[in-house]
Amino acid sequence: MSVRGQGASIPAMASEAAARFADTPAVVEGDTVLTYAELGERVDKAAAAMMAAGVQAGDRVAIWASNRSEWIIAALGLQSAGAALVPVNTRFKPAETAYILARSGARMLVVEAGFAGIEPAGLFQHLGEDLSSLEQVVVIPPAEPDEALSIGVSWVDFLTAGESVAPDAVRARRQAVDADQIGDILFTSGTTGVPKGVMMSHGQTLRQFSDWCDFADLRQGDRYLIINPFFHMFGYKAGWLACLLRGATVYPVPVFDVDRVLDLVEAEQITVLPGPPTVYQTVLDHPARTGRDLSSLRVAVTGAADIPVELIRRMQEDLPFERICTGYGLTEAGTCTGTQSGDDPETIATTVGRAMPDLEVRVVDGDREAAPGETGEVLVRGFSVMAGYFDAPEATAEAIDSDGWLHTGDLGTMDDRGYLKIAGRIKDMFIVGGFNVYPAEIENRLLGHPDVAQAAVVGVPDERLGEVGRAFIVPQAGAALNPEELIAWCRERMANYKVPRSVVLREAFPLNATGKVMKDELLAGS
Repeated sequence: MSVRGQGASIPAMASEAAARFADTPAVVEGDTVLTYAELGERVDKAAAAMMAAGVQAGDRVAIWASNRSEWIIAALGLQSAGAALVPVNTRFKPAETAYILARSGARMLVVEAGFAGIEPAGLFQHLGEDLSSLEQVVVIPPAEPDEALSIGVSWVDFLTAGESVAPDAVRARRQAVDADQIGDILFTSGTTGVPKGVMMSHGQTLRQFSDWCDFADLRQGDRYLIINPFFHMFGYKAGWLACLLRGATVYPVPVFDVDRVLDLVEAEQITVLPGPPTVYQTVLDHPARTGRDLSSLRVAVTGAADIPVELIRRMQEDLPFERICTGYGLTEAGTCTGTQSGDDPETIATTVGRAMPDLEVRVVDGDREAAPGETGEVLVRGFSVMAGYFDAPEATAEAIDSDGWLHTGDLGTMDDRGYLKIAGRIKDMFIVGGFNVYPAEIENRLLGHPDVAQAAVVGVPDERLGEVGRAFIVPQAGAALNPEELIAWCRERMANYKVPRSVVLREAFPLNATGKVMKDELLAGS
């Protein structure tokens, strides 16, 4: 399977990109610039090192590191050797990572010791997890030398060991990887139980994200600042992989810092800046923004159930973006929907667009199709639906029905245009006196209040009604928001059963690595 002139596999595509865009900068980190040709050479060395270490086709290799060039090189190297990539969340503690390694049967771990408190030595203190398949730990800098050597080999020594493998052997191994082979196993966040490993083939990924490049209008020569973490689909597939598909330049950002982002946009003339809504809000609110040259910015890609319409308007009016798009995706099916060029701010903010090419998206209420505007579960069918959950056939059968429809667990409504609006997770829905309440709907309404910057709504127990809503609010800077007045404001604008019965003010929300509010932590601290 070849995608618009790309190779049949991710490593084949990357090899072709190295030849086609040879002198174009592929990755820029500070003063270090890797051209596409140089990136290709380093990938080949990493592939040789994987082979020298005994990595075979079908093995799993995990990466636990921040956004950096070695992440890309290691990923393409292991895929060139025929292994499947297992990204690990950099916010995970050793016990959580040990679970992923044991569950995937990873043969090797490439880790950046010291980043954000990552402690690879702590993995082996969790004797409840079977790490017998883990044969080698490779430590990329920065790392404390003593710790690095005590748990494995350094990245430099690992690459040196690969010099014994002939280039022809590397080339042959890469060519043996085909479109139907599993290229990666991304573990879900575990919000519906224990994390499950989502298997995607090389061909699926290449086709999905070639379409994504068209959706986002990513072009050859673009300069893409990647804030979204590489361990997530947004930073990996809709990030550096998309850049390789189009010949764009990757600017990895390990930790979001608005001053650093503004510096890079101005100095490097960044053209593409995707991220969660909070990224754009922070940029817009920065006191020095108007004095910075941000004129190069062309593309913004964001997504969330609760984007303020006013934020999209400000992005259009106060920033130079020519293309602002939102979409809906999930690990099990990639990007499923997207807004279109020319959509108005309200459509961009309150919907996630319509189905991507060759995918079917529908909303159902039980066994019947939901009417336009009626809430139901979002189902997806098409080439991008996962190959299944790793080593979990029962869970796969529960998620994908006999007709090939993926049951996402997300609630949504579809309008007459075929545009989807996400109402939240099924598990987040709560029932007030017999009425279904969808948090995203209330959150969107709350964002219409001039003093509300962020909103998160959860259901809490109530003796009389069973459950009622509690709204957590981050006020706008300088606003003196009164909870009782906000509740009264809600009563004027929504049905009584939807009105939050309590409001809790917060300075900030706990967010996961992709910018989503962690509602369980909000409740735990209330």
